[in-house]
Amino acid sequence: MPPIAFEDGDPRRRLLDVLRCPLCGDGLHTSAGSLRCGRRHTFDIARQGYVSLLTGDMRAGTADTAAMVGARDAFLSAGHYAPLARAVAEAADRWCVARGNVLDAGAGTGYYLAAALDAVPEAVGLGLDVSKFALRRAARAHPRAVAAVWDVWRDLPVRSGSMDVVLNVFAPRNGPEFRRVLCPDGALVVVTPTPRHLAEVRSAAGLLTVDAAKEERLSRTLDAHFRPEHADALELEYGLRLTPQEANDLVSMGPSARHVDAAELGRRIGAMGDVVETSASFAVAVYRPR
Repeated sequence: MPPIAFEDGDPRRRLLDVLRCPLCGDGLHTSAGSLRCGRRHTFDIARQGYVSLLTGDMRAGTADTAAMVGARDAFLSAGHYAPLARAVAEAADRWCVARGNVLDAGAGTGYYLAAALDAVPEAVGLGLDVSKFALRRAARAHPRAVAAVWDVWRDLPVRSGSMDVVLNVFAPRNGPEFRRVLCPDGALVVVTPTPRHLAEVRSAAGLLTVDAAKEERLSRTLDAHFRPEHADALELEYGLRLTPQEANDLVSMGPSARHVDAAELGRRIGAMGDVVETSASFAVAVYRPR
């Protein structure tokens, strides 16, 4: 994919009308391989294609490591979460207008954003994530997407009311900011794991469990700003048959990777046999602005 240039004819140029300087709120324009606002705050575009909007005095939250991102890219590229990507894409297609804007808050490698943009052929997408390792892949995920380093717990560097769809897949939820950036007819698509997600692998490998109170916390986070679109809610569950390496990638790409030694994880998964069977189980919810 070509680097971000926002040249005439590049659909990503429309995102210049959406992005805002995170320091002063002014609009941004291109300038010698960077983005710059009218007050001359400047944000470099990395050679890998993403733009870093976090400045030196902004401390980011915990970012996924290169190893975690590599494991995620390998696992997702094998198609194991393709049914989930289709569900996200269908929701985006349902709610995104022609030539609309899609924001993926916590985009990771851009896997789900790319699926959404494939479903809405004239839309453009902005992927925000705190991990530069993930964004190196997200910058190449789709020719109509822009990737930027940003902590989604902060005020988003995005114009109010400018987004038709916000995606939030296994990522932090900043309810007030999601509401601010969504247009009145827009939709927030949230994906969370159910308590049954990967239960077999989690049990055998001694991993973190899915918090049963997660849905309650989600509601508290969003209720003041959104109402659930119950007709579009979906629970998606299916079986996975994985090789030990794929199972290792699955665990290593998520937060459990921070809580178990890599060698010990390999030993535990190896003890599960040549084929690792487990269940993928997700809740896909759509919310509309209040």
